[in-house]
Amino acid sequence: MDVSGPIRPFQDAIPDVSVLVPARNEEASLGACLQSLVTQTGVEYEVIVIDDGSSDRTREIAESFAGVQVIPAGPLPPGWTGKNNALVAGASVARGEWLLFTDADTVHLPGSLARALAEARHGKADLLSYSPEQLVRSFAERVVMPVVFAELAMEYPPAKVRDQNSEIVAANGQYMLVRRAAYDAAGGHAAVAGEILEDVALAKAFRRSGLLVYFRYGGDAVRARMYRNWSQLRDGWTKNLALLFPRPRRRAAMLVAWWLLMWITLPIPLLGLALFVRIHRAHFGRWNTRIAITFGPPVFAYLLLRSQRAHAGGTVRWKGRTYPGVAAESFSRNWQLGTEN
Repeated sequence: MDVSGPIRPFQDAIPDVSVLVPARNEEASLGACLQSLVTQTGVEYEVIVIDDGSSDRTREIAESFAGVQVIPAGPLPPGWTGKNNALVAGASVARGEWLLFTDADTVHLPGSLARALAEARHGKADLLSYSPEQLVRSFAERVVMPVVFAELAMEYPPAKVRDQNSEIVAANGQYMLVRRAAYDAAGGHAAVAGEILEDVALAKAFRRSGLLVYFRYGGDAVRARMYRNWSQLRDGWTKNLALLFPRPRRRAAMLVAWWLLMWITLPIPLLGLALFVRIHRAHFGRWNTRIAITFGPPVFAYLLLRSQRAHAGGTVRWKGRTYPGVAAESFSRNWQLGTEN
């Protein structure tokens, strides 16, 4: 393991930022993530990895980086998700004025931590969240990921999320930089302990508390590869999709109808061009956009309906754990701030 670079252990100095990385069986990606974190410059920070009961080399990899603190997540309380439990454990030992919650599948560009902190301070943001550039390698990733993120951008436009008077609020848990005092005031991850979409739930808690949430595409700061094969992709989006999109059946039917009409009207390419533009805006490049247009909409529809069935059935499985499902209709009714009980 290459751990060269300006590693900064901060045993004595109080850091500006505590970087918290929850990790459960992340041996494939954790090394690259930590290498990109320990070589950040321009800011005082500490890195804390929370090992969430891993059975692979996750802890060994984390401990191979000098200056990185590795702690156990501890027992999972009833009703909590593993990630929330891990992040609460990390926050309990973090010493920074700011907390960066980031996933083990991310890679952080040089100097991005200092730039993000400056952006949050300049904009007086209590929660700054970036949507990373999504890296895709396998055919399944190229088919599905551009469509998912294009649909997310349509459903939750970053400009509306940034409008503090908007009823739409969101965040991406792959990169959330929060002011520690604001995090505590909003109740932290303990306040959303049972939420599968803890990032969105935390952003909602901030907005309800009158705290400023700022969200944008952050490909200039961070990259991520969420899933590495079809099995991971299928299970991950089954866990999340029905919670992200109101009226899943309607959305699936409309997208597939649009896709079919595009093929039927190939001599008149307006629908194909419109779909290309819609997906291309999700920052996946022209080649991946073409693959996604050709194959993606029906696969997205399948995953969306699969997610709805899983939640309606009452159980969702992820990384060896089973969580209670959430009826998609109920979640979508509560999505906007003004309608939450």
